[in-house]
This record gives sequence, C-alpha cells and structure tokens, in this order.
Amino acid sequence: MYKRFLKRPMDFILSLMAIVILSPVLIIIGVLVRFKLGSPVLFKQKRPGQGEKIFTMYKFRTMTDEKDENGELLPDSVRLTKFGRMLRSTSLDELPELFNILNGDMSIVGPRPLLIQYLELYNEHQKRRHEVRPGLSGRAQVNGRNAISWEDKFNLDVDYVDNVSFIGDWKIIFLTIKKAFVKEGISSDTSVTMEPFRGNKVEN
Repeated sequence: MYKRFLKRPMDFILSLMAIVILSPVLIIIGVLVRFKLGSPVLFKQKRPGQGEKIFTMYKFRTMTDEKDENGELLPDSVRLTKFGRMLRSTSLDELPELFNILNGDMSIVGPRPLLIQYLELYNEHQKRRHEVRPGLSGRAQVNGRNAISWEDKFNLDVDYVDNVSFIGDWKIIFLTIKKAFVKEGISSDTSVTMEPFRGNKVEN
C-alpha cells in the first residue's frame, strides 16, 4: 500500500519542503559554482527512470571544462576541483535533484539513476532496478556507495525493489544524512567516482 499510494505523495511533500527550507543554500551554492567553475551552473544529463523512461537529471556541476591541445576534455581527476570534491563529498551537488523528485521523475529513495548506455548491458536481474523510480539515495548509497562492486550495487538495488517499505525508506533517509557527514564511499579505489560499468558477468 505504501509503495502504491503513499510513497509518491510523501516524495512530493518532502521535496517541496526541502526546496523551500534549503533555498538559501541552493542559491549560495549556485553563486559559488558560477564564480569558481563557470557557466552553466547546473550539470544536466539524460538518465533512465522508472520503466526505462528517459528524463533529464539535474546536479550542480563539479568539474571544469578544461581541454587538451586537441580540444578533448581532460580526465575527470584533473577537471574535478577542490571545490567540486567538497560538493561531492558532502552530496551538496545532488541538491538540484529535489526538483526531479518534485516533478515525479525521481523519488527520495530508490536505485540511483545510471547512464543510458548501461541499459543494453544489464542482465534480466539488473534490469529490475527500473521497476521503481530512481532515487536521490538508495540502499547501495548507504552500504558503500561507489566503494562497492557493481554486482553488490545491483543486488542491493533489486533487493530494495522487492522490499519497498515506509520504515525502510526512512532508515535509508537517516543513514544518508549520516553518510553525508561521515563522507564514506565517495570514490572507488581506482576512480574519482566509480569505474564505468563494462557489462555484466554475473547472471542471477
């Protein structure tokens, strides 16, 4: 009943409240991003949502547009500034996704929306993560985030899909707030975020 009738109204009310309460923070971060990283302030990217429907996800940008002599963008590790790292480590770069939640493209809790090019790489088990709206945070984010393997991440996502509950969502919300302060799992061992998903070798 919660999943079907109550989760979406709760998302709408909480995201609207958060936007109103955090509006000064959103404005300040937007000004700082414009001053330190340039324009545009927001990073926009197409992501697959519930039922693999494509939507535009919003985040504060955390990288510069620095390019090499051939006009190619420099590696993420070079373009990610100290200020950008701070935004990511505190998850402040994710705040514009509150508007995605308000619009109904995302939920407060659910599997994180990944890249469109990964869609053709999923096995049937992994595709099930799209049976619910993607989330601002989810089980994978409070259980290691980018420091865990893709296999573990997908298993946590599908487990969430099978066990959506009011209590479970609030546990994830509180753990997300705690993780933002502790700053755990921001990066994998070999990347500033997470290594690209190369395709699955795991059949479940």
